[in-house]
Amino acid sequence: MFTPPANTPDLIPQKAPFVMIDHLIYSDEKSSRTSFCVKADNVLVEDGELGECGLVENIAQTAAARAGYIALNETKPDAIGYIGAIKNLEVFALPQINDILETEITIDNQIFDVTLISGKVKRGDEILAQCQMKVFIIQQQ
Repeated sequence: MFTPPANTPDLIPQKAPFVMIDHLIYSDEKSSRTSFCVKADNVLVEDGELGECGLVENIAQTAAARAGYIALNETKPDAIGYIGAIKNLEVFALPQINDILETEITIDNQIFDVTLISGKVKRGDEILAQCQMKVFIIQQQ
């Protein structure tokens, strides 16, 4: 059963001003979802829009929040993730300041420390971006 963490940004290694998620809203063995409100002072906002890099980072941080949530529930040390590859990236639109994004990652495959995910960023029902990503998860000692 999913229990929302008290402070989602504590689940990820990124710190302000480079945090691209606000809340982990769901997580299970196969998928995780986060929400994020685009703010004007975000380092990846330019001319009132969150750029493509911000959308990719939002997907990656959703995967990191999943790993952090698992570590928290299993009382393991925090993990650090690295993007190994991005493929089939499609950006359909860029979010504006104050847009609320919901990002979902789905685990396609996990082999040892390598997780293959599919990620999708939405604004309401509109898909803004999607991609597949290979993430390397390194457990801290």
